[in-house]
Amino acid sequence: MPALLSKSLRDYRWTLIGWTIGISAFFGLYLSIYPSIVRNPEVYGPAALAKFPGAMRDLMGGMSDFTSGVGFLQTVVYQLIGPMLLISCATILGNRAIAQPEEDGTLELTLTLPVDRRRLLLARFAGLVLGLLVIAAITFLLVWGLAAAGGMEVAGSRILAGHTGVFLLALCCGTLGLAVGAATGRKMYASAVVGVVALGGYVVETIGRSVDAISWLGWISPFHYYLDGQPIQQGFPVVDYLVLLTATAVLALTAVLAFDRRDVGV
Repeated sequence: MPALLSKSLRDYRWTLIGWTIGISAFFGLYLSIYPSIVRNPEVYGPAALAKFPGAMRDLMGGMSDFTSGVGFLQTVVYQLIGPMLLISCATILGNRAIAQPEEDGTLELTLTLPVDRRRLLLARFAGLVLGLLVIAAITFLLVWGLAAAGGMEVAGSRILAGHTGVFLLALCCGTLGLAVGAATGRKMYASAVVGVVALGGYVVETIGRSVDAISWLGWISPFHYYLDGQPIQQGFPVVDYLVLLTATAVLALTAVLAFDRRDVGV
């Protein structure tokens, strides 16, 4: 493994360990209550959920039926909280790549060594990709195992499709944070931009389906290319996922160019 990539993964290791444990604990806690949900269809079935306000149902992905395995996984794991947890982790990793070392004053020392800026940033980006991939792989196995143990009757391929979408969505947002951090050297700016894009994009994609004035904004929301294909219900939306990959590649290239040309003080 290249030295720069190994250094990046070492720098990320405690963040990765902590977030893997935290996300796994969240998924494990919520998936463990599925049997009790199934036993109470009068509270969590379609007829009961239809009583919720339309805006609330939109924000939670429709909230059609908690008692089905697909409906429960979509609402509890793959609709909002699961993606936002991984996006938060990706944002922290993106900040630790350039912006945080620059604010801490350690980046200037690194750049005094015979290290090419572009190689450094690409190594940090590769660490971001591998770190998120490890978290996604571990949590996928957890969700798959608990879904099977809980009798949710959801195909492993559908869970893999949903988890792949969450990974690509988080990677895109994390790379956005990396790009902003590489261009500005400030964690606050990177976190703010990712927060606005993620939260705003989610609201536009969900509420926008029933509000014509903002519905067109869905096409520029990263959540559109994750949620619109309904991976848990229909499998891999290949075209949508390719859009997320392309956006990630463009953001990574932007980060390289911005960091390579910016005065970091060395």
